[in-house]
Amino acid sequence: MSTHELYTNGSVEPNWQIPASGSARFSWEYDGGRERLLALYQKGKDKQWDGAKRIDWSLEVDPYDPLGTPDEALTLYGTPHWAKMTERDRGELRKHYTSWQFSQFLHGEQGAMVCAARIVESAPDMDAKFYSATQTMDEARHAEIYGRFLHEKLGMLYPINDNLQALLGDTLRDSRWDMPYLGMQVLIEGLALAAFGMIRDTTDKPLPKQILAYVMQDEARHVAFGRMALRDYYKQLTDAELREREEFVIEGCYLMRDRLRGVEVLENFGIPKKEAEQLSEQSEFLMLFRQLLFSRIVPCVKDIGLWGKRLQKAYVDMGVFEMGNSNLDLLMSQDEEIAEQLDRERFAQEEQERVAEVESAIADGA
Repeated sequence: MSTHELYTNGSVEPNWQIPASGSARFSWEYDGGRERLLALYQKGKDKQWDGAKRIDWSLEVDPYDPLGTPDEALTLYGTPHWAKMTERDRGELRKHYTSWQFSQFLHGEQGAMVCAARIVESAPDMDAKFYSATQTMDEARHAEIYGRFLHEKLGMLYPINDNLQALLGDTLRDSRWDMPYLGMQVLIEGLALAAFGMIRDTTDKPLPKQILAYVMQDEARHVAFGRMALRDYYKQLTDAELREREEFVIEGCYLMRDRLRGVEVLENFGIPKKEAEQLSEQSEFLMLFRQLLFSRIVPCVKDIGLWGKRLQKAYVDMGVFEMGNSNLDLLMSQDEEIAEQLDRERFAQEEQERVAEVESAIADGA
């Protein structure tokens, strides 16, 4: 079945074109490079994996409760709309919310793939080009995996959210070579990591937990790459150039904050847009969710040297300023360990099953 037949809004344009800007840069220096970045490139090569094999796609998913989402986390819970809904309606609501979330993940991963390819093209240093080439493959794998989950397990997709599309467009239209790093590696990837992590740590469903844990293992490297490259480059910029990038971050953060309301879902349940926006703004769960989503972005922005007064004021306004003190390295190492632990548990279980099969065969033979 065509993807367009699964979109909740059948009027989605088949292609979105952004005119290319900026220069393609070649480097004739093939030796040397930043040791930390080359080590990350080696890790990127070592950690490649196949989403068709590492993930257990035989696991069943209940489309009406894909993530085990509690009622209290749904925006309509406790409203007159909720009281009128049947259990089937509430299952449909869970399905739509999961489809909306994972669809935005899917569109974001395609954007990340395009941005990583743009970095290969535009970055002036060969070590950055090497690493970005591995990231392009990572992002292709992530898009493949999210697309498969939505097609095979949910049978429903949502179009890209307007604010996510706006930030992707702004990132790709800018001719400065560092902007795909800043827009994608820091803002979109940082926010995605936080969203992935919140679902990974709360879902009791094994398939989405596997998907999110394994994707996050890759994304931890990607954010580390953006931090290394931008921290080095931003030390060389003037105050005026730094302010320009801080303005981009401020605008992007407001866009991303406003992106994560799921108003489109409520509209599909017959709720007018204005009321849907009000319900989303009043949701205590969504307010907490949107705050925690900046747990990866704020410390990263501070780490790369963008921490002017206007940016700090914006983070105070969003209620996320204190997150600048978060230990980003610890969060990233935990992401990697959780994926490794999932692998160990799966392999141990498979080994037990093989031993049981052998013992059963021996017993039958006896």
